[in-house]
Amino acid sequence: MLLADLLKGIEYTVITGELGVDIKGLAYDSRQVKPGYLFVCISGFKTDGHLYIDQAIKNGAGAILIEKPINQIDAATIIMTANNRKALALLASNFYGRPSHNMKVIGVTGTNGKTTTTHLIKAILEEAGLKTGLIGTLYARIEDKAMDFGHTTPEAPEVEKFMDICRENKAQYVVMEVSSHALDLYRVDCIDYNIALFTNLTQDHLDYHNNMQEYQASKLKLFDMIAPGNENFVVVNADDNYAPDFIQTSKAQVYTYGLSNTSDIKAKNVKIDLKGSKFTLCFKGATLNIKVKLIGRFSIYNVLAAIAFGLGEGISPEIIKKALEKVKGVPGRFEQVDEGQDFTVVVDYAHTPDGLENILRTGRQLTSNRLITVFGCGGDRDRGKRPLMGEAAARYSDFCVVTSDNPRSEDPEAIINDIIPGLDRIKDSRYAIVSDRREAINHAVHLARPGDLLIIAGKGHETYQLVKDKVLDFDDRKVAIEILRGLGK
Repeated sequence: MLLADLLKGIEYTVITGELGVDIKGLAYDSRQVKPGYLFVCISGFKTDGHLYIDQAIKNGAGAILIEKPINQIDAATIIMTANNRKALALLASNFYGRPSHNMKVIGVTGTNGKTTTTHLIKAILEEAGLKTGLIGTLYARIEDKAMDFGHTTPEAPEVEKFMDICRENKAQYVVMEVSSHALDLYRVDCIDYNIALFTNLTQDHLDYHNNMQEYQASKLKLFDMIAPGNENFVVVNADDNYAPDFIQTSKAQVYTYGLSNTSDIKAKNVKIDLKGSKFTLCFKGATLNIKVKLIGRFSIYNVLAAIAFGLGEGISPEIIKKALEKVKGVPGRFEQVDEGQDFTVVVDYAHTPDGLENILRTGRQLTSNRLITVFGCGGDRDRGKRPLMGEAAARYSDFCVVTSDNPRSEDPEAIINDIIPGLDRIKDSRYAIVSDRREAINHAVHLARPGDLLIIAGKGHETYQLVKDKVLDFDDRKVAIEILRGLGK
C-alpha cells in the first residue's frame, strides 16, 4: 500500500522523502521491522521508539513516523504527527482495509468477568451456527487458528490483523475483551463496535489511571462508541454502583441484568455447589431453569451478561440454555485441580480486591471445613490494592499463605510488606509468608486436611512468572498437580 493511502484521515507533516513509498507492513517495535515497513515511534512508559530509528532503518524500514523532532535522516521517508498512538490505530485500519466493518463486533469491558463472559457469548453464537472469533486475555482465536498477543487487548495492528483473519475466515461475529488501557491508548479507536457489555467496576489499574473517575471514564468510551441503530445495543450490570453512568452514556438500546436491582434479565432461586450453579432465569414475563458448570455468584453475573446479549441479539432462549450447559469452564477461572486428593484445590485468576473477595466468599459458602488461600500481588502495579487484598484474604480464609505473584521489577518481599497491614486488620488472622511461589503452594497443600478447600489465586491461566526482566515457566495448575501427585510418597 502506498504511504499516501496509508496516511488517509491522519493529519501529518512530511519532514523528508516522498509519499509514493510502497509500505509492506507496520511495526512499532524496531525488532519487528522488515524491508519496506513503516516504523511507528511510540513514546512508551519504559522506553521511547524514537531511540530505535537507526535500528529500524538498518532492518529496512521504508518510512518512519515520529511525533517529536529528531536528527536529520536521509535513508527513509520521515513523517510527523501530533500523536503516534492515535495515528497507529488509523494506520492499522487503513492497512487492513477496516475489517471490523464486515462483521458484528461485541466489546466486553469491566474490571472482572470479561474473559468468562466473552467465552460464554462465543459459545452461544456458535451454538446458533454463527462463526465467531474471540480476542482476549487467553488468546485470539477463530476456529483452529489461535494467536497469543500477551495483552487483554493487544495494540491496534494486532487487533486489525486478527480482524482481517476473521474476515478471511468468513466470521460473522468477533467478541473481544476491551481493557481500559486499550480504550485510553487508542488501540481500538477504529473498531466498528455494534454491541458493548459492562460487567462491573472495582479498584484496579490505579497505577495507570490516577483515580476511579479516570478509570471509569476510559471504560465509558466503549459505550460512547456504540452508534444508535436497530442492530446496536448495550448490556449493563444493573447491580453495579456505576451502572447509571454507563446507561446514561449509551445512545443505543440498553438491556440490564442482575440478581438484586430491577433489571430486564434476572436470576432467582440461585443454588451453588462445587459441581456448578443453577438458577431460575426471569425475562419478559417468562422463566427458564438454567444449570451451568461454572461456580459462584460472580459466575452467575457473567452468565446473565451472556444471556442478555443472546436475547438482545434475538437468539432463542432454548439455544442459549443449550450452549451454556455445554460450557465446561474457562482456563484459570475457579478451575479445579483434582488428583484424587481428599480436599479441593482451585486455581483462579483473581488479582483485584473485589475479584479475590468474590472467589473467597464463594469458597467460604462451599466448604464446611477450612479455607486456605495462597495469594500475592503483582509488581509495578497499583500498590493501593495490596492491603485491600490482604484484608479480603484474611476475612474469609482460615489460613493464608502470602507469596510472590509477578513481581516484575519490584522486590517480592517489599510487595508482601505492603500486603501484611491488610492481613493484620482482621482480628486473629492466621498467615504464613513464603515468598517462593512453588514453596508457598507446597506449604498450603501439606497444610490441607480432608474436606478443606485450597484456593490458589492471582495467576490463573498464566504459564509464566515475571521476575525482573525474565519470563520464567510457571503454571499454578501444573505446580499443584506435581505436588499433589507427590503426597504420600
